[in-house]
Amino acid sequence: MQNDGTVHVSFWRTGALVAATITSGLTAGLFAAFSYAVMPALSRSDDRILIEVMQNVNEVILNPVFLSCFIGGPAFGVASTVTHWRTTDKVLRAWVIAGLAFYLATLAITAGAHVPLNYDLAAAGDPGRIEDLAAVRDAFEGKWVAANILRSLANVASFASFSWALVLLGRSKTRSTAAELRERVPSS
Repeated sequence: MQNDGTVHVSFWRTGALVAATITSGLTAGLFAAFSYAVMPALSRSDDRILIEVMQNVNEVILNPVFLSCFIGGPAFGVASTVTHWRTTDKVLRAWVIAGLAFYLATLAITAGAHVPLNYDLAAAGDPGRIEDLAAVRDAFEGKWVAANILRSLANVASFASFSWALVLLGRSKTRSTAAELRERVPSS
């Protein structure tokens, strides 16, 4: 096989899409788990426990693994969009762009809702010294949970879009390989 640069481009195109799919899937799973497990469990807890746990989560979540996935999703989504921009498969390109758009919605929801709510919760201070725990909880919990459901849906849609784009990319590679083989095999 002659390497005219298409192998190099194909490697980066595929790699960027795989990485966007993995990172968006990891964050989608995390956010969804908060929606169907963590927050429902905390809703059964008293005010002090919910506040303390969420303050702790908001501190420890800012670690290299989470940030690599959270920032990796859009970074790899942009890389995938750029590498697929000139592809002849417009449907594949559309799914890649959709994956990026849904991930950008995830970021917007996080920045617009979760970050301010998390800062407010941290600013409330030590749960052992908060005078009105119920008021702090009421200002946080309902808004955070509702925004997280939207964020989870957007992130799952991103993951699904990138996943479908991978399926389409695999199909196009299979068709290309089959066509190359037909050209090389002498006809009878």
